[in-house]
Amino acid sequence: MDNYKYLKVYYNDKLVGTLAKTSDRLVAFEYDSEWLVNGFSISPFSLPLQKKVFLPKFEPFDGLFGVFNDSLPDGWGRLLVDRLFLKNKINPSEIDSLNRLAVVQGIGMGALTYKPEHKFESPEQESDYDKLAQECSKILESQDSSNLDELFRLGGSSGGARPKILTKVNGEDWIIKFPSSQDSKNIGEQEYKYSLYAKDCGIKMTETRLFESKICSGYFGIKRFDRENGKKVHMVSVSGLLETSHRLPNLDYNILMKLTLELTKNYQDIEQLYRVMCFNVFAHNRDDHSKNFSYLFDGNKKEWHLSPAYDLTYSSSFNGEHATTINGEGKNPTLDDIFAVAKNIGIKEKQAKDIALDIKEKCSSFFD
Repeated sequence: MDNYKYLKVYYNDKLVGTLAKTSDRLVAFEYDSEWLVNGFSISPFSLPLQKKVFLPKFEPFDGLFGVFNDSLPDGWGRLLVDRLFLKNKINPSEIDSLNRLAVVQGIGMGALTYKPEHKFESPEQESDYDKLAQECSKILESQDSSNLDELFRLGGSSGGARPKILTKVNGEDWIIKFPSSQDSKNIGEQEYKYSLYAKDCGIKMTETRLFESKICSGYFGIKRFDRENGKKVHMVSVSGLLETSHRLPNLDYNILMKLTLELTKNYQDIEQLYRVMCFNVFAHNRDDHSKNFSYLFDGNKKEWHLSPAYDLTYSSSFNGEHATTINGEGKNPTLDDIFAVAKNIGIKEKQAKDIALDIKEKCSSFFD
């Protein structure tokens, strides 16, 4: 496999700029001159639209800026990529961040793509969800999988710990998840129910489904929000924007509120984030880390907006606390903590109480 020193970054076939390795293992970035005239900042805080060579810190993303790290597979996807490297007699530990970006293909999250690519031939096959789930289980148990090529084609660009595939359903792009080794076999049904509960609480999510199975109660699927009318939508996570690892519980909803207002200038996005915070508290979703919040760029209006919610399910995090604290409280956040966050960002007291109490009551009925 070639060891690339440079990569071109594209947004829906338009050249954004160039990535280049430095002698001290950093990956520098420079915008293309035409993009500087007609494009937008792909990461407003770290990469403003300026003619200069940007240099990241080595930590926390191995010498990458966060927006490019968002393109890399994490968890399950990285496991598949490393297995595919080994299958092709390549040592994964010798592949640097820039060359891992070259493995990311068109199904990767968001709109950024990278050329030249490292191509691995993967056969097109008919997907049987039960068979894929069983093959995923083999991978997690460190057994050989006869379907490694197909699993890479379907899920090699995905993030998160749970096995998943990125696939087409009736011509539209979807993510379908399978149980991890730590999950109950019916985790899909649980996440599907959570998505229905969240929508009932006024939280915006894309379409969700429970896909049929003969070996469990079903597989959770969600329509991708980074694809619209056949085009890729640029996205960046809070982790990518703030250049902070999602493995470090160092965020508070007060920070997320300020970040959202600064980026979107839109109180509808603030209200949505507030609803998600309330739901996470009352539905015990404590894995609310910085990669579970993202923003989408509207290329027509040239605006950023909070993405639809995702990865909502019953979960715990570090020491059983929220990964993102609520007004400084992670273990036992109260209504007073919730209302303090609302007050700090300027949500009216009555509106804040009405939303929080409504979601609290609904969650109590959901989980009785």
